[in-house]
Amino acid sequence: MDRELKRTEKAELMGLLFLHGMAMASWFVPLSSVLDVAGMGAIKSMAFAATAIAALLSPLFFGAMADRSALPAKVLRWVSVATAIMVLWIAWGVEWKWNAWFLLCLIQVQSLFLVPTSSLAGSIVLFRLRNSKNQYGSIRALGTIGWMAGCWTTSLLGFDTSPKAFYLSGALWLIVAAYTLVLQQHSVASQSPKHLSLRERFGLDALGLFRIHDHRVVFMTSTLLAIPFAAFYPYTPPHLSDLGFERLSAWMSLGQVSEVVAMLAIGGILARWRLKWVILAGLFFGWMRYVLYAMDMRVPVLLGLGLHGFAFTFTYISTQIYLAKRVEAEWQSRAQALLSLLSGGVGNLAGYLITGAWIQFCRTSSGVQWTEYWLGLAAMVMLVLIYFSISIKAK
Repeated sequence: MDRELKRTEKAELMGLLFLHGMAMASWFVPLSSVLDVAGMGAIKSMAFAATAIAALLSPLFFGAMADRSALPAKVLRWVSVATAIMVLWIAWGVEWKWNAWFLLCLIQVQSLFLVPTSSLAGSIVLFRLRNSKNQYGSIRALGTIGWMAGCWTTSLLGFDTSPKAFYLSGALWLIVAAYTLVLQQHSVASQSPKHLSLRERFGLDALGLFRIHDHRVVFMTSTLLAIPFAAFYPYTPPHLSDLGFERLSAWMSLGQVSEVVAMLAIGGILARWRLKWVILAGLFFGWMRYVLYAMDMRVPVLLGLGLHGFAFTFTYISTQIYLAKRVEAEWQSRAQALLSLLSGGVGNLAGYLITGAWIQFCRTSSGVQWTEYWLGLAAMVMLVLIYFSISIKAK
């Protein structure tokens, strides 16, 4: 029988995700503005792409370490300290106007440590849960609330366009590292053989999960879906601007509000629906969001923006829960890391390139043809939905 999570344990896990969300937001949200004000706009797109490149390289390595060689909390501590050091170094470099391309190299190194923190934090939480379907959503919601708190803190301190935002981020990463010292230590690690192959040390043996049909379908669905979903954050704000909206960050937070609502509700939903149908619902919401965007009118676009949380939670979070339920305990960190690599690395990198090229194709002398743009992406989401519905065997 699944045991109930004690209140102190639940608060402990919520605290981890809240602090992690704050640390992430205080880096990502001001990054664009800080680089622009510092006169480093030329490296901006590559600075964001650094996380996708890092997701191709580092999550499996650190996931394998967490499964075999060390407690996941200890691995998270190491990478959080390394992230903090790199963020503080970058902040200093921006403040003293170092060469932009050297700073881009530092951002890429920092991303190698930052990217695996999400899958590590997720695996720590999921391993502690005995009923992930009912328990994970409400706990994971604190990550989104933490992200919102990081945004608000940055703005409240007036750091939106200042490298001081990175000093804040560095301090928060050190707090995350310190917080891992108070986490109860639970290990999914198995005893490592004395002689690991290079493939095993880098976690590439996790690719063996593809041999299981449903695992392969779930991983492929997440990867393919990340391509059209990559357009959400870069291109929703300019569309809102074209429709006459101001205070774009505030309007964009509608997606995060719905994300919190969806995460609080997903436990009850999964108790009534099978995972397959929840993921299909998420794919449908993702398709409907872009269809509403394609209407190119204020109210439908806001409605589409409000569907973001349901699309993200019912697809990506449900996929994390699927892996927690269906993959053996000793493979948990590597399974979550492989998901991060495929969706955050392969999918996002391809998504930035494809959706960026598509918007150039849809641009005319009068501006972006938003109806054409979003309908094209809606068609991509529909193809993913069809692939998943006809390929998945689990109910």
